[in-house]
Amino acid sequence: MSTRPPGSGYSRRKQLPDLPPLSVEGRTERTREALAARGADALVVTDLTNIGWCTGFTGSAGALVITTDTSVLVTDSRYRDQAPAQLDGAGSQAQVRIDSATFDAVAGCLGGAAEVALEADRIVWADQRRLAEALDATLISATGLIAGLRSVKDEAELVRMETAADIVDAALRGCQDRFVPGVSERELARMLEDQMRAAGADGPAYDTIVASGPNAALPHARAGSRRFVEGDLVVVDAGAVVDRYRSDMTRTFVVGRPDDQTAEIHDIVTRAQAQGVAAVRPGIEAQEIDRVCRDLIAEAGYGDAFVHGTGHGVGLDIHELPAVRRGNTAILSPGQVITVEPGIYLSGFGGVRVEDMVVVTPSGCRSLTKYPKESVCQ
Repeated sequence: MSTRPPGSGYSRRKQLPDLPPLSVEGRTERTREALAARGADALVVTDLTNIGWCTGFTGSAGALVITTDTSVLVTDSRYRDQAPAQLDGAGSQAQVRIDSATFDAVAGCLGGAAEVALEADRIVWADQRRLAEALDATLISATGLIAGLRSVKDEAELVRMETAADIVDAALRGCQDRFVPGVSERELARMLEDQMRAAGADGPAYDTIVASGPNAALPHARAGSRRFVEGDLVVVDAGAVVDRYRSDMTRTFVVGRPDDQTAEIHDIVTRAQAQGVAAVRPGIEAQEIDRVCRDLIAEAGYGDAFVHGTGHGVGLDIHELPAVRRGNTAILSPGQVITVEPGIYLSGFGGVRVEDMVVVTPSGCRSLTKYPKESVCQ
């Protein structure tokens, strides 16, 4: 079941309105400040998403060296023309060095740095050892340094994420008459993704989840061949990508009329999620959002059925900082985008998850996802 137009692919894909330009201006300076706070005088960035955030570069290979006074992107000859053009277009002041021996070149860019920070969770062991042998420097971990900076979005980033969220809202509205017996999970997932692309998305932000009946008890179920039957709970978790930025939303539907238990758990999760969203504000610990949702579900007798954290950051990746879970004392700041997505999962019966993506504002938060929740379980 596809909504693709006949003929050549997505020839009728909608043109999105002009998006404000993305600029990386100031990001290298912020990175240097964070680096100095960790006691290092140089950083080697190997995570390609982090390189892109710092410089605007979108190639598939490279490393970025940031020292106290220089910034150099090392990549190979495939990107001889692309790299300088992208860096210039994004407002990056980094130099470009074309060299197929990436880590030899990286070592050469580090000069007399005494403390070199590496993205310990993003560099392979062989490359780490190569740098250790080439440098007369102490190597330290910078895990999470750029991820923390990335968690606060600027206005251009937020416009892309809200545009992606609006596309998913519209796609789901276009499919709301498909929650009927006989439609398969895979058919609905494909229809949603086709509508996202037709509306201007670059594609889905992740594999769209459509989980029905007993499959809805699996938080990360994959859409399969199961066909909806009367009374099914159907969890739909969908996101879109617009100019590399992602959205994330979940709604849970019922095929036909809900029975008493279905209506009960849907109501509990919806109320817990609303209270969690209401608690989002600057200065609050991330774990507090989790506690608010978890306490309501536990008080209703379903504490053991809430089996994952309450949310996560979103941006260039679908899972970013901050993690909204027990034990995370990170303080929320304006500009951070998080999900609030509590759930109840009952093995053999089904499950309910309700999720919004919200941006922290100076006085609270604003939801970027707008599809209604109250109408999906009637």
